[in-house]
Amino acid sequence: MELRHLEHFVAVAEEQHFTHAAERLRVAQSGVSASVRALERELGAELFLRTTRRVGLTDAGRALLVEARRTLACAAAAREAVAAVQGLMGGTLSVGTEQCMGTVDAAALLASFHALHPQVEVHMEQAGSGRLLEQVRRGELDVAFVVHDGFHEGVRLRRVAEEPLMLLCRADHPLAGLSGPVPLARLAGEVFVDLHPDWGARRAADLAFADAGVARKVALQVNDVYTLLDLVSRGLGAAVVPRPVTLKEQARGLSAVPLEGPTLWKVAVAVPAAGKPTAAARALLAMTDQGT
Repeated sequence: MELRHLEHFVAVAEEQHFTHAAERLRVAQSGVSASVRALERELGAELFLRTTRRVGLTDAGRALLVEARRTLACAAAAREAVAAVQGLMGGTLSVGTEQCMGTVDAAALLASFHALHPQVEVHMEQAGSGRLLEQVRRGELDVAFVVHDGFHEGVRLRRVAEEPLMLLCRADHPLAGLSGPVPLARLAGEVFVDLHPDWGARRAADLAFADAGVARKVALQVNDVYTLLDLVSRGLGAAVVPRPVTLKEQARGLSAVPLEGPTLWKVAVAVPAAGKPTAAARALLAMTDQGT
């Protein structure tokens, strides 16, 4: 039984799809299918119930999944132990981050890490915090810088920073230029531009309005901060954003208004709850702690 076969099996089990598993592993789908068939022949049991749209685990597959994850974790620990004895740091480091974190400069951090540890192959993915947290939980990412709203199963979160949410609007908006905090109730009826719900800034804003009992209308949803700023500047709506976004060059000329209440954007570094971080991940976390 090869570790590669187990890795492919776990990916299919988690993705519930052979094509998606192959994309995640960056291998050909035929290779993933061959691995699963090899395991099924070796074990003498079908591992998946296959349909045209998805695959699901059989009873035998569910039993194997528990042991496969344990075996892969033990293999990773063994490699880590040997590397530690040799005083070497190699392998890969997979990092996730949201766009425009403001409090974390992922590009600068990874550049510094690469300069110190050029033998480590670094991968980075940019996505919404919801997706990144799920990838951390499943072990697809070693570390992720995310916006969070509390506990997430299978993930350990360590606070990095907190920033207030602010209303961002055009200079001709009725609330533009106000210095005192504006109650969220005064924003009822506003038309908003916002990011898609998977992004941490959107989730923080939604939570703040829900806690205040205020409904809001998000008319335009986008997947990047710069498009959001452009839409606000063109008068298509106001936005509720973390304070670092209001300081961007593209926000010049817009008005940033403080909001009343516990409207916070919380940034954390996330690692899998299971197992011990790799040497590379620990080194990156140490640099984060030092503000490198």
